Amino acid sequence: MQTSIVKWGNSRGIRLPKHLLASANLTDSDVVEITAKDDSLIIKKMHIERQYKTIQDRFANFNEDYESVDINWGKPVGKEIW
Repeated sequence: MQTSIVKWGNSRGIRLPKHLLASANLTDSDVVEITAKDDSLIIKKMHIERQYKTIQDRFANFNEDYESVDINWGKPVGKEIW
């Protein structure tokens, strides 16, 4: 099936036909995860228990090589309180 990307406010969108959503078992109220790989978008239905990532999921690829860095933001230029 072929469709077009259209402007939707400041974003872009595509219309997904009813039969395509039905074949993927998706409904209007489903939460989905969209990822990009190469030149493709992958849309996956999120299950209620997986809707939000756990802290373990969020840090699964953390390599523990983090080193904090001090940033010099310069002198205050307005009414900042430091």
